[in-house]
Amino acid sequence: MKKETRTVVYDDALRVEAYHFEGIVQPFPNHFHEYYVIGFVEKGQRVLSCKNREYVIRPGNIVLFNPGDNHACVQSDDGAFDYRGFNITKEIMLELAEEITGRHMLPGFSENVIQDEEAVCYLRPLHELVMEGSGEFGKEENLLLLMSLLIQKYGQPFESCIPECPEEIEKACAFMEQHYAERICLDQICRCAGLSKSALLRAFTVSKGVTPYRYLENIRIGKAKKLLEQGVLPIDAALKTGFSDQSHFTNYFSRFIGLAPGVYREIFHMKFEEALYEK
Repeated sequence: MKKETRTVVYDDALRVEAYHFEGIVQPFPNHFHEYYVIGFVEKGQRVLSCKNREYVIRPGNIVLFNPGDNHACVQSDDGAFDYRGFNITKEIMLELAEEITGRHMLPGFSENVIQDEEAVCYLRPLHELVMEGSGEFGKEENLLLLMSLLIQKYGQPFESCIPECPEEIEKACAFMEQHYAERICLDQICRCAGLSKSALLRAFTVSKGVTPYRYLENIRIGKAKKLLEQGVLPIDAALKTGFSDQSHFTNYFSRFIGLAPGVYREIFHMKFEEALYEK
């Protein structure tokens, strides 16, 4: 079996994360991200579940996730999975969309899995340039051409990608956003939302695509990523984001992100040391 490798690069010029996973067999549980994901399947086959729809993704497919799109995937054959991808924050996507369309509006992708050879012609070289650490402007050019194509062919206002949410569910989300670092219980969330436990679980899962507990874990992972990027040690990041211990934190982080917290932190720590050396 092909050896599993996971490489992540943060590009300072483009301000995006680039992932290259090879030989992956790990399943990823149902989760969501606060950022956009644009990925390309190079090898292997997986069953992807996204927003209550199921897809079989194969080599040549591009996956597009908006912030908040819940998704999960598992291996569907005996072969390993090779994948290239970009993570783009809302802030950077807004800048790109404004540059491309002239409008200050976040785009939303209308489809989650596409087959588009023209988009691949921009995506793959762009990813290779980022992984190589290229400083040439062809990197930015490819990013703008890729995003122009995706927004033109698959874009819609981001707000239309978000299902209508009852006020009670939004209260529950706000409570978890405010208290993610604490040990909170379902009773507290229910009291804040004004719903019974069964009503909350049913309505929340329909609205968000994940359970309240999984939503809370995603919030904690997102906050932990930001701390690790700032150089905070994994044990401290775990304690500051509500995880009971480092083992629990490492397990969740690896399942959702595909990398151990220490490995993720090292990516940004090395860049900081390189910047100091250059000075």
